[in-house]
Amino acid sequence: MSRPPLPPFTRETAAQKARMAEDAWNSRDPVRVSLAYTEDSRWRNRSEVFQGREAIVAFLTRKWAKEQDYRLIKDLWAFDGNRIAVRFQYEWHDGSGRWYRSYGNEQWEFDEHGLMKRREASINDIAIAEKDRRFQWPAPGPRPADVAGLGGDPF
Repeated sequence: MSRPPLPPFTRETAAQKARMAEDAWNSRDPVRVSLAYTEDSRWRNRSEVFQGREAIVAFLTRKWAKEQDYRLIKDLWAFDGNRIAVRFQYEWHDGSGRWYRSYGNEQWEFDEHGLMKRREASINDIAIAEKDRRFQWPAPGPRPADVAGLGGDPF
């Protein structure tokens, strides 16, 4: 299976890969998301470390059960060869209705078919008031064209 764009990445194709990942994650469909990764993809997400598509699906299922009304924006940070780094923000609320904005960075490594074989994510959560939300569009689904990326200082 091939998942273009393929490495080595240019600024344009790396940004395209980041947006494709953003759109997939905003679907909140664990199986759809898992298909962008190799069968034996290795992940570190916060303090969890695991490997393989089945583990990815299980992780994302748990994640989106906890992180309700999830909306994500990713921006390209850097790229080189078969690697991409992104920064991201996403907003969500817990089961009691408390809203959070999560900030983070990811490092990705791809195989020659454009599938991600390694993902490392560092993430911090900050409680926010619902009135302070920035990412409001019908979800699940991709970010609309009229909603800007992160740009500037995220804080």
